[in-house]
Amino acid sequence: MHILMVSDVYFPRVNGVSTSIQAFRQALQAAGHRVTLIAPAYAETTADETDIIRISSRHVIVDPEDRMMRIRHIHRLTDTLRAGDYDIVHIHTPFVAHYAGLKLARKLKLPVVVTYHTFFEEYLYNYIKWLPKEWLRYAARRFSRTQCAELDALVVPSTAMQQVLVDYGVTTPLTVLPTGLDMNVFASGDAVAFRQQHGIAPERPMILFVGRVAFEKNIGFLLDVTAKLRERIPDILLVIAGEGPAEKGLQAQVTRQGLQQQVMFVGYLPRDGGLQACYKAADVFVFASRTETQGLVLIEAMACGTPVVSTAVLGTKDIMQGEHGGLIAEEEPAAFAAQVERLLGDQALHAAKEEEAVAYAATWSHTAQAEKLLGFYQQVSARQNG
Repeated sequence: MHILMVSDVYFPRVNGVSTSIQAFRQALQAAGHRVTLIAPAYAETTADETDIIRISSRHVIVDPEDRMMRIRHIHRLTDTLRAGDYDIVHIHTPFVAHYAGLKLARKLKLPVVVTYHTFFEEYLYNYIKWLPKEWLRYAARRFSRTQCAELDALVVPSTAMQQVLVDYGVTTPLTVLPTGLDMNVFASGDAVAFRQQHGIAPERPMILFVGRVAFEKNIGFLLDVTAKLRERIPDILLVIAGEGPAEKGLQAQVTRQGLQQQVMFVGYLPRDGGLQACYKAADVFVFASRTETQGLVLIEAMACGTPVVSTAVLGTKDIMQGEHGGLIAEEEPAAFAAQVERLLGDQALHAAKEEEAVAYAATWSHTAQAEKLLGFYQQVSARQNG
């Protein structure tokens, strides 16, 4: 097949959507299919730009990390794309990409599907603080229903997200298909070198958060957890790997709580070794986001043999079910800290969870998930042609 993907974000912009697109593209390409991606142009480029059409874009005022594609530049591609012999259009984000991708699909007479990556109901009020939360929830639900009604089918990364859309009243055909992981990418990583590079003693207990440093990730709660842990484990260290709009506020919180010796910000890390080394250097991966439609970083941590302590909310509920490779914690600082302390203090339990984590992560194979996505594409195409 020849798939045309359209997204408002992609690498070098680091987030879960970029990671998901890359994982599926690589697995589909390895299986002999062609995937062309339309994405914004950034100041930097990725190492592999094959079959990526970069679109001129401008800054987004409320989020300087992101770019807004110029929609007219996408529309100008119609005649060129018509010669590409595409089979389906797959949209990954609900902004310019949604409207441009939908228009392209109709002009090219192709079926169009969307992956619903973001739980906007619990997301928007972090960025539009001047409007009441209930107004924003109503707007997000109506917005989602309207967009979904225009599509031939939907992909959701978790059963919890499927239920959310059903509760919204979405009637478009839905399939649950999590993003897979290439275990080979996470097989290496020098934990000793990471600790040496950042001046972290080999014996120091290290917990880790990886992800966008954004308000919806609930990182402030993890700082509260760290404050609780410090009472019992004075040399505990929380490493935060990522960047984003909440960083300044979190650093202020660190100062208010006197956690300067317990928290380290290391920024974004390259996915060709630096990120893997960071995962492997940690004793426990911690996560408490309320808005994840999947939570792929939990699987990444497990693939590196790092046990997880996480809340089980929305998409992370699917991953944490059964507590394979980790422990579920309540969103309450003392209770969450107790689960982290349990893993840090019980060597036998930690070793068992390490072993579980690697085996469990392997079940989230990117090749298997890509095969399912391909079958989904074929079903959608058959419905349209039938």
